[in-house]
Amino acid sequence: MGTIVVGTVTAAVVIAAIVTMTKNKKKGKTACGCGCTSCPMQGSCHSKK
Repeated sequence: MGTIVVGTVTAAVVIAAIVTMTKNKKKGKTACGCGCTSCPMQGSCHSKK
């Protein structure tokens, strides 16, 4: 019974994280929450439209 509860809670947390990341991506927010001026991958993350 405990395994089912822990699995359900873990799945809920993962789903909530994915939903939050999807909403932030649609709003144009970055995952790290900081500036990208010193990031070597800034060209890959933020393509210019």
